[in-house]
Amino acid sequence: MARTWELWGNVIIAGTFALPLALLAILLLSRHRVRAGHPAPLRASIADVGIAVGTAPWIWMTLTPRNGQTGVSLVPFKDLTDLVSAPWEAVLVQVGGNLLVFAALGALLPVRSRAMSSLARVAAVAAAFSVIVEILQYALRLGRFSSVDDVLLNTAGAVIFALVTRRWWADRIPAGTVPR
Repeated sequence: MARTWELWGNVIIAGTFALPLALLAILLLSRHRVRAGHPAPLRASIADVGIAVGTAPWIWMTLTPRNGQTGVSLVPFKDLTDLVSAPWEAVLVQVGGNLLVFAALGALLPVRSRAMSSLARVAAVAAAFSVIVEILQYALRLGRFSSVDDVLLNTAGAVIFALVTRRWWADRIPAGTVPR
């Protein structure tokens, strides 16, 4: 019980500081974009900050060292089939956690930019970032197991959350609005 409270207590404390900072970042970024003549300053600012705030904690957790086996699994669905014999809580944490890693990226990237308003592009970006995370886990010897199944689940999560936000996608943003 103490471990659970420690985890949720840290989440609550981090959220207490992260939310006001995220709102401040949205405000400042939006102001900057208004001055620069960006056609959708608030929308783009919310998406940019949302992607960063929604993805960074998952990446931090994924790249945190732990005492475990380091290795690589390149056979698709092998690790997922091994989960069949695991307790349901372990399956929920493994599958659910991997689906959420790039959820914010998948949900907000197509909202942010017309160029990213397709499921294939969202999947490609999420898969590329997921491969980078898995390579880092292995190369940095973090005591974590790198698996192609994690890449598949991370990518699937991004695509699922892109579908959730599909009605707000960037097709309403005029072309050529992504600032350089």
